[in-house]
Amino acid sequence: MGKSDFLSPKAIANRIKSKGLQKLRWYCQMCQKQCRDENGFKCHCMSESHQRQLLLASENPQQFMDYFSEEFRNDFLELLRRRFGTKRVHNNIVYNEYISHREHIHMNATQWETLTDFTKWLGREGLCKVDETPKGWYIQYIDRDPETIRRQQEQERKKKQDLDDEEKTAKFIEQQVRRGLEGKEVEQPVYTELNRENEEEKVTFNLNKGASTSIAATSKTSSVLGPNALKMVEGAVKRKESAHSSGQSKEKKKKSALDEIMELEEEKKRTSRRDYWLQPEIIVKIVTKKLGEKYHKKKAVVKEVIDKYTAVVKMIDSGDKLKLDQTHLETVIPAPGKKVMVLNGGYRGNEGILESINEKKFSATIIIDSGPLKGRRVEDIQYEDISKLA
Repeated sequence: MGKSDFLSPKAIANRIKSKGLQKLRWYCQMCQKQCRDENGFKCHCMSESHQRQLLLASENPQQFMDYFSEEFRNDFLELLRRRFGTKRVHNNIVYNEYISHREHIHMNATQWETLTDFTKWLGREGLCKVDETPKGWYIQYIDRDPETIRRQQEQERKKKQDLDDEEKTAKFIEQQVRRGLEGKEVEQPVYTELNRENEEEKVTFNLNKGASTSIAATSKTSSVLGPNALKMVEGAVKRKESAHSSGQSKEKKKKSALDEIMELEEEKKRTSRRDYWLQPEIIVKIVTKKLGEKYHKKKAVVKEVIDKYTAVVKMIDSGDKLKLDQTHLETVIPAPGKKVMVLNGGYRGNEGILESINEKKFSATIIIDSGPLKGRRVEDIQYEDISKLA
């Protein structure tokens, strides 16, 4: 069997070995050739084709480096845009997915020596939002595509229009309710006393089968209250009950018009939760051990919130300032009677006073102390949704 036979065992073994990723140090970017071991890479560097490529590159090395850098940047950003969109993601996750493609441009052929340098360059050029955390560098793609910007503007315009329509509907309902109250007046029935002309006259009440109350008056002068008087009394009682029930139904109608909308809005707010909770001027506790025992389980005040997920905190005891991700912090529950801030849910951003703590349910009861809902009592609010105010 010949040496160059495609189906020879050696050829098949070589193809199996060449599959997948190999070591970066045995890759030649100029020739785009991956060697399997140090000896193969050494033989390749001594080959005539490699020497020719080096001669071409030596004439204008900057041109080749710029070309490789541009290709690396375009492929990296295309993967970030297509795979993660505008989500905040760790730069190493994107890079590992990028290098999984065998024919990718290697970073050692570009103008950037490390992934951190490349990440910082993306932030300086305004191509991505970058921020450093104890876990490493995070990047977020900035989509400047005209079609995407136009779509976002249309969504904002539609959202604003929906809000305007809701406000118009609420105002219209309020005007209708006010107009209905002004136009109608509840008729109050007139009641008369049952007077007795003669002191010796007796008045008797008879209950017939428990169904209705009959009133009959017998006197010695043979003066008797007839059935017409009884009907008048029963009619007055029925008018009173019908007026009372109609008044109650009107009150129910008045309540159901605006209160229904308010209840729906409150239900929406109550169910609207976010995956970020940091707020300025709240007290938090550091739970990460990566910063050492000096800061572990110590309390700090949030001075600034960056990109919703990161905060600049100032230590209470030492006064040191740190930049931490929200996953390394937790809320602080004060003693009852102290002021807290709601960090998540429908009452997000409102200040309140802690009334009581339920240790079994890991929840608390607060009274809202600011905003239009001042004075409202909120029960069973979770520990992670409130924190002590500085």
